[in-house]
Amino acid sequence: MLKQIPEFAIVGHPNEGKSSVVSTLSEDDSVRVSPVPGETTDCRAFPVLIDGREVIRFIDTPGFQNPRATLAWMRAYQGDDRELLHEFIRAHRDDPAMHDDCALLAPLAAGAGIIFVVDGSRPLRNMDKAEMEILRLTGRPRMAIINCKDENSSFLADWQNEFRKHFNAIRLFNANKATYSQRIALLQSLKAIDQDLEAVIESVIQAFSADWDNRRRQSAVLITAMLAESLRYQASATCPPGTDEERLRAKLRREYTDFVTKRERIAHQQIRRLFKHNLFNLQLPEQSILQEDLFAAKTWQFLGLRDEDLIWAAAMSGAAAGVGIDVLTAGVSFGVFAAIGGLIGAAGAAFKGKELLSGSRLLGMKLDKQQLQVGPVTNIQLLYILLDRALLYFHHAANWAHGRRDHDSAASAAAGEKLGCTAAWRKEELLICDRFFKAVQKEDQAAQALAETELAALLLAKLRGIGEG
Repeated sequence: MLKQIPEFAIVGHPNEGKSSVVSTLSEDDSVRVSPVPGETTDCRAFPVLIDGREVIRFIDTPGFQNPRATLAWMRAYQGDDRELLHEFIRAHRDDPAMHDDCALLAPLAAGAGIIFVVDGSRPLRNMDKAEMEILRLTGRPRMAIINCKDENSSFLADWQNEFRKHFNAIRLFNANKATYSQRIALLQSLKAIDQDLEAVIESVIQAFSADWDNRRRQSAVLITAMLAESLRYQASATCPPGTDEERLRAKLRREYTDFVTKRERIAHQQIRRLFKHNLFNLQLPEQSILQEDLFAAKTWQFLGLRDEDLIWAAAMSGAAAGVGIDVLTAGVSFGVFAAIGGLIGAAGAAFKGKELLSGSRLLGMKLDKQQLQVGPVTNIQLLYILLDRALLYFHHAANWAHGRRDHDSAASAAAGEKLGCTAAWRKEELLICDRFFKAVQKEDQAAQALAETELAALLLAKLRGIGEG
């Protein structure tokens, strides 16, 4: 019988990906992951906390050190099977050659279930069979995970056939790429390895699901707040006669772009923390559009709405088509994403060289009684660009497995897809955005609150689609 808080020891041969599995399942990027065999020499527990309450615990263990000697001792054991693990540890705890074997068996002796991890991209060996037999003899509920480190699948059938002799459940699970839904599927499989586990694992799954939806809700609120603050920004500066007005305008524009850039970065950091990426910065693909400055020409070329959609949205809401015309005069043909995962692709296409965000094309500016007033934003395209970038960042944060450490080799994610792309949103969804844009420019707090609630609800629906990946 397992403990009330389910506990699972992640066991296997050294350098098979055990620590990556622990890190991904526990959403803890403090787990030490190394390509060097034998880096884990002692057990370490990683509790999963939801709202401050521990719901499940995973234990990172050393790899098997002497599986053949361990198996030989167990086969020769003549005592009570229930004392097998305790007797083995007592007999070998002072033997340095058996340190790792005793360490990995200790949590099993204390009642933990087993998740056995192998690298399925390599061939099955006799030593692997010895390890499987050791785990079968423990009598603990057990699952086998095939964690392929590369794309070679020629050995999978051999592994699966052998696993069926020793384990209650088998799953393919890439700890470097596992999404939320794949982690939930693994937990569902754990329910099947022992009838006593069904109810407690189901409660864990429900807690995970509720927590995940809460992260989406919080992300929607964070994005909405970032948009509102960025779009309603206003500032003024004294402009007495003789002042270099153009220089002052440039200073105010620079202060605004710095403000929005910082505000966007804060929102992205808050989303990152929601998904428990604490120690490692999320490495974006090298050519991700998120690597571009928010106000760079490429950003505005590849994100946001197409010209026709922008003009349509303005016309349908009763606004003048000037917003769309304003965008057109900026000298850029705004296109849908070439790839939502952030690949710019043929990034040199079509930019004509005019300064994209000069003058009043972005901010309303007026001189009133020697006060140069700027803001709020007059170009609705900024709303859609900030939205697209936020959705892209959410997708990256929600689907970056915590066991992944290959930041330098991070390739494109979701290339060619259109997850979260505002250019593909329905007309009624664009109208929600347009109402929000107009509301945040007014001083009617009730109208602003209503528009923010409406947009947050729309974003939550979009984030639910993205976060299921």
